[in-house]
Amino acid sequence: MVRSDHPMTLEGKDMRLAPGPKAAVYAMIGMVLGYASVAQAQTNPVVVELYTSQGCAACPPADVVLRELAGREDVIALGLHVDYWDYIGWADSFGQAAFSRRQQVYARNNGRASVYTPQMIIGGRDEAKGSASMRVMGLIQDQLAQAGSDSRVTVSISSGADPHIRIEARSDQALKPAADIQLVRYRDTAQVEITGGENEGRTITYHNIVTDWQVIAQWDGVRPFQREIALDEAGPVVVIIQEGGQGPILAAARAR
Repeated sequence: MVRSDHPMTLEGKDMRLAPGPKAAVYAMIGMVLGYASVAQAQTNPVVVELYTSQGCAACPPADVVLRELAGREDVIALGLHVDYWDYIGWADSFGQAAFSRRQQVYARNNGRASVYTPQMIIGGRDEAKGSASMRVMGLIQDQLAQAGSDSRVTVSISSGADPHIRIEARSDQALKPAADIQLVRYRDTAQVEITGGENEGRTITYHNIVTDWQVIAQWDGVRPFQREIALDEAGPVVVIIQEGGQGPILAAARAR
């Protein structure tokens, strides 16, 4: 049987990126659903991406760690289900090839020739085994300690009909490389009965399951960025401003 934490080999050359200059990024991200407005704020939350799979025997403990992180306001915890374990007997019902590719880019940026599950990427730059909760918490705390002087994000939410997202961002200097502005949608929770593969016979509850991840714009930071985007439906929305090429995450915010 294939071990779930065994690396999967990548092809291609190293695509490691040199870090760009630090810039303070100021972003206001509002989800507008009508006229009455209720303001909410998040101060520099850390984005944690868990790369996981329903077919991975080593993943359930990491899924529990993500559940704990999902309850924190200073963390935006996102579960990205990969598809490269589907061949061992169970196709992940949330798995997407796009998430496998995103993980592969992080591997190349870090000089790795392989990917594995469960893996957490913290703030777009630090990595840890997803079930190594003490290391994950330590990396999050380190980034929270640094975030106060680097970026600020506020979120405002109103209630009503006709959902759309309003994004406003500012930087105190040009961004080199330019940043990707990304829109992420996720499901809060779902329970899955697994009838094949390494987790056969288990029923697992997953949290913050990413359903869609789109790059909506590139931004050089020279001028303020503003955009409104209509949403197909209400539900949690995350906007992530990340150094191009999947470098460090400069700012992020969530509307729920």
